[in-house]
Amino acid sequence: MKLLSFCLLTLISFFNFNTAWAQELKGKIPAISQGQRIEQDLGLGTISVKYYRPNIKDRKIFGGIEPYGVVWRTGANNATVITLTDTVTVEGHLLTPGAYALFCIPGPNEWTIIFNKNTSQWGAYAYDEKQDLLRFKVKPSKLPIKVETLTIQFADVHQDEGVLQILWENTGINLHLKTEVDKRVMANIQEAMKGDNKPYYVSAVWYYNHGGDLNQALTWMQQVDKTQPPAFNVKYWLARLQLKTGDKKSAIASANEGIKLALAQNSQEYVRLNKEVLHDAGVN
Repeated sequence: MKLLSFCLLTLISFFNFNTAWAQELKGKIPAISQGQRIEQDLGLGTISVKYYRPNIKDRKIFGGIEPYGVVWRTGANNATVITLTDTVTVEGHLLTPGAYALFCIPGPNEWTIIFNKNTSQWGAYAYDEKQDLLRFKVKPSKLPIKVETLTIQFADVHQDEGVLQILWENTGINLHLKTEVDKRVMANIQEAMKGDNKPYYVSAVWYYNHGGDLNQALTWMQQVDKTQPPAFNVKYWLARLQLKTGDKKSAIASANEGIKLALAQNSQEYVRLNKEVLHDAGVN
């Protein structure tokens, strides 16, 4: 026990010494494993990841220099840190706003993903399971090509969901993220409508795209159309809402007005969009 404590103390002292040495030359010698910070908006919040990117360098990674069954820092140098500004679920597990160290335990057929509360640690040498906030298992996938440099990235991002990917060597890990948006936005809209500057336009568009009350959305867009100078984007959404609520005649008229306004301002995008309304209304 004394020998183990001595070895651990020696190891920690070694890393503290090297960290102090590295600070003296910070910005003067590049790190062997280069750092990267990525950031992604998701719903009403933001997720950022800070990590260091080791290379394969003709080595066997998983089951080799990163042994199976051993905690890995998910990178190099300092432990990888993920920061959330809003609540998300990761593979169905709730994760509240804050900063967390992201550790993994690789395996040939199953990985353990760990979110740990201690973000100020070098590697996994001081890792303490008691500091885990969340841990769960996922299945790795085999990549079709070899990834030389460890890559953490966001993919398949939508307003309320996305995927955080960990890619290295021939192994990929997908962590599915979800966040609550619709109910919160609906509540935000209702609250904003109590104020003097009512967000009619953006609220009507949100209702149209997210299953809100279409008659209410139409009323809001009509209010925008009455109180603002004619605009091709307003005419487009007015036409969409009119068509969706069964007023085809008004929808055709609004879309035609939108086309004229768009042509006058050389907006080919809204010429196309308003023509799509006409097509959907059965006008050839």
